[in-house]
Amino acid sequence: MGILAFGINHKSASVDLRGQIAFAPELVVESLKTAKDALGANEIALLSTCNRTEIYLHGDVADQQILNWLAGLKGLDEDELRACYYCHRDQLAIRHMICVASGLDSLVLGEPQIFGQIKSAYAVGREAGTIASELNHAFQQAFGAAKRVRSETAIGQNPVSVAYASVSLAEQIFSDLKQARALLIGAGETIELVARHLQDKKISQITVANRTLNRAEELAKEFSAEAILLSEIPDYLHRADIVISSTASQLPILGKGAVESALKKRKHRPIFMVDIAVPRDIEPEVEELDDVYLYTVDDLEEVIQDNLRARQSAADLAQDIVDQEVDSWSSKQRALAVVDTIRAFRDSVEDIRDAEVEKALAALERGQDSAEVINSLARNLTNKLLHKPTTRLKQASEEGSDATIHATHELFGLKKK
Repeated sequence: MGILAFGINHKSASVDLRGQIAFAPELVVESLKTAKDALGANEIALLSTCNRTEIYLHGDVADQQILNWLAGLKGLDEDELRACYYCHRDQLAIRHMICVASGLDSLVLGEPQIFGQIKSAYAVGREAGTIASELNHAFQQAFGAAKRVRSETAIGQNPVSVAYASVSLAEQIFSDLKQARALLIGAGETIELVARHLQDKKISQITVANRTLNRAEELAKEFSAEAILLSEIPDYLHRADIVISSTASQLPILGKGAVESALKKRKHRPIFMVDIAVPRDIEPEVEELDDVYLYTVDDLEEVIQDNLRARQSAADLAQDIVDQEVDSWSSKQRALAVVDTIRAFRDSVEDIRDAEVEKALAALERGQDSAEVINSLARNLTNKLLHKPTTRLKQASEEGSDATIHATHELFGLKKK
């Protein structure tokens, strides 16, 4: 009976299958309770994201039991699921949990979101009452290890998303973004992420320009920004220190002439521009202008690939931390395992003691000599406590089991004569 990690992820299963296996957040608590009973698990937790669905449990549960339950619940062909699942046990399960929590097993190496997702899975399991001591120890080990990986390596310090890379490059041009103003063109997911990163950097002002004002206003409201139409960009461009564009337009939105006019109004203070769109939103000729730093999505890809290589180097260092944390968990498990043995040993000895003390007290009540009672008590205790160990030692000697004899010497601190 031990810890088990069962699941599918982006490396083992298609996006369609991952979607079929995923659990809606509002169904997780009920699913945990159902799974715990159906599988006969002592404890269970469930992590479900767009890239993975994993079941962590403590108990004596076979892979096939989980396959049967999951395939039945989701209405899937069991053979299809069997072809792409993985199952890790005990030390390997803990290693896997640590790698997941640290972002070492993510689609984007080192991405930080998974740490919050696995913490949420733990919290939901606690809320559902399906996590107790064993999984609690496992999760706490994974959380501690993930924090070490983050603090002791550079795995999360190099941006690997287009949105974050854009903001990172802006920081290189403007050392203090708190004094800068940004114009974001478009209102899709990428621009929303850019806005979020800029807000985290405490940027002075954000203006969102979009083809439809309603969507621009929705995004602007979330980030305390100003919303304008694309047609208003020429009136606002000169105010922007940073311009980041990502639209679905088939034609350029910003031309060389508009940027030249803005630079004149700015008295040639530099503008940092990032064109994430494909096809391009900003005319290539803009790059010819002095005081403009223009980056395209291809430039960002080079930055991202460099940063991924840096993250891989950090991941190699992180494996040493993972090894240490797995060893630490194993050591704690061994320490916990011996507690039961010590408790059973003490109970056995105390049972013998209580029986002999009861006999001695009865003898004293009958008027038997106290010295004789004490001697009898001591002799009986010695004989009964040594009977089983002596028998086992004789048996070990006959079988040539020197390890048992050596262990006895070490356990009781005996000196060889």
